[in-house]
Amino acid sequence: MRAWLDPRRWWRHAAGLALAALFGAPLIWMVSLSLRTPGLPPARTIEWIPQPISWGNYVRIFEILPLARYTLNSLIVAAMAVPLTLLTASWAGYAMAQLGARWRGRLAAFSIALLLAPIAALWLPRFVLFTWLGLTGSYAALIAPALMGTSPLFVLLFYWAYVRLPQEMFESARLDGAGAWSVWWRVAVPLSGPTVMAVGILSFLVYWSDYINPLLYLKSPSTYTLPVGVQQLQQMDRTNWPLLMAAAVVMTLPCIGLFAVVQRYFLRDDALARREDI
Repeated sequence: MRAWLDPRRWWRHAAGLALAALFGAPLIWMVSLSLRTPGLPPARTIEWIPQPISWGNYVRIFEILPLARYTLNSLIVAAMAVPLTLLTASWAGYAMAQLGARWRGRLAAFSIALLLAPIAALWLPRFVLFTWLGLTGSYAALIAPALMGTSPLFVLLFYWAYVRLPQEMFESARLDGAGAWSVWWRVAVPLSGPTVMAVGILSFLVYWSDYINPLLYLKSPSTYTLPVGVQQLQQMDRTNWPLLMAAAVVMTLPCIGLFAVVQRYFLRDDALARREDI
């Protein structure tokens, strides 16, 4: 009972609600705009509940373009790329964490340096490489970055999670006869659940919202992903904001749903031991 009377608890809840309203307002406005009558320009003032409500906008966008097929293609790419990203990034982070402090620092600095490189600098080398390998025109070109952990950031997140764990746990497992794979799977991964969830969501967002790579590598319209379809809808009619916002809602809902499902795992960081040294 005393906990509910604590003013600090109320301030924390109030601050959380204020932040939720701040970030949620644009999403609510996007949904509201998607329900306006097609062809109307955006309202001059914020109109939370449009009159009349045009639910047919969501049916119309699937009639104009095969967005259902594009959505399925995006889900296929994400379903293949996210597990690969978790696997390879976790392996790389675990390997870095098991090295000595000197090499750990060098590899961490190298990973940070890779993050500073602009992504546009990779477009031409990747295109030449994937063309030489014969991967263009298929989803293999979209999934290939997952074989390298997708991003150095994901490797660093796993590295930071593993290096915070007491090294005595790994030594005890090795003394019990566990090999490197068993130590990684039975000790490191179960104790880094929040990091697995965070990297999973971030990698899903990377592949779900990827527009440039499908545009570069996919040739057949039947293989296009949802971001390409939304761009096609915009090119058809740049001023039809209700239909464009309806497509944006369709593209945003899976991300919100995924976060709502796994967000409770983010606060379960009790298993990670705190260490000062990296």
